[in-house]
Amino acid sequence: MTKRRFQSPKAFKEGHFWWLRVWDTSPTGNRKRQRIKLAPADMPVREVQKIADERLRPLNHGLALTGSAMTFGDFVAETYLPIYFPLLSSSTQTCYRGVLSKHLEPRFSRHCLRDLTRLTIQQYFSGMAGTVSYPTISKIRDTLSSILRAAVDADYLNKNPMEGLRLPRDKRPKQPKPTITPEQFHQLIALIAEPYATMLYVSVWTGLRVSELIGLKWRCVNSDSIRVEARYCRGDWSVPKTGASAATIGVAPAVIERIYRLKTLTVEVRAGRAKRRYRVVKSAEPHDLVFQSVKSGKPMNDQNILKRHIQPAARKLGLSFVDWRCLRTSHATWLVQAGADPKSVQGQMRHSRISTTMDIYAQIVPSAQRRALEQLTEFARAGAERSTVQVTVH
Repeated sequence: MTKRRFQSPKAFKEGHFWWLRVWDTSPTGNRKRQRIKLAPADMPVREVQKIADERLRPLNHGLALTGSAMTFGDFVAETYLPIYFPLLSSSTQTCYRGVLSKHLEPRFSRHCLRDLTRLTIQQYFSGMAGTVSYPTISKIRDTLSSILRAAVDADYLNKNPMEGLRLPRDKRPKQPKPTITPEQFHQLIALIAEPYATMLYVSVWTGLRVSELIGLKWRCVNSDSIRVEARYCRGDWSVPKTGASAATIGVAPAVIERIYRLKTLTVEVRAGRAKRRYRVVKSAEPHDLVFQSVKSGKPMNDQNILKRHIQPAARKLGLSFVDWRCLRTSHATWLVQAGADPKSVQGQMRHSRISTTMDIYAQIVPSAQRRALEQLTEFARAGAERSTVQVTVH
């Protein structure tokens, strides 16, 4: 690391402002001189010198790390993108690239890293209130935090200034996550071709996440259970989402039978005027995928399945809200409606906390609340009947 030098330059007046010239060190060790605007020209010299001392204190005492003079744009291009960005999943990379080009680079590209203080960032996010949608604000927060965490990791910053950030209030009405009924589920299954119908069937009856469903291998399918050991999402293989997600779940015999039935199926695919037949399962070795792309046998793309097969069938039934999350939520909701205890539902959904299962996924009114409402209705009805009898007597 380049040796720091104590600096005590004198402020000078130029035009309508007081200025200060200081030396700073780039991440490559090159020293460069910067001119800093301190205060309006009409401010007394003593007050200007106090401001200058405050601006120099981080540099002279080592509170600003070597390299913090690097601009945000240079750090992203030279360090974040080549070193830290490839560690993210492909879907996250796509999201972050859009946020970088549209929001962060136009705003912060020329800012030094040390100038991205907590106050500066808070002002930026507070200015979005009422003008930028809350989901977009959340994506900007996640992207910027990822970049500044990398700056801390690379010893360009002492601390991530995003810590303690307060986002504008989310003013969208809170709505329960949509679910489908068993009747709607059977109608939907009848409209979808194989092997996508079986994928939907397994999704609803097991509660597997779509990435776990696509990454399911034959060695993980047992006579009465399924073991979750990996997931696949748009080109990326990874371990399950959490430690609790890597577990074995119980599965109904009908689900296992439907999975093994795939080995016997063939499907027809149009190729111009001709039709080509493909085996649904090209190979069923222990390391092979259960759900294979029809033509090549490679891993499937969840968005393609959703847009080409599931959503068109769902729209015919007036269920435009159906997606992969809806199918997983429906599984938890059906379990609770069938009388399963919350702890068992948590285990089947493989959540680390039971509150996640009951507050987010099981979108129903608890039976105890229903009984209380029924008692209230009976109480009110009895009171109305007594009032009617008294009026009749008088």
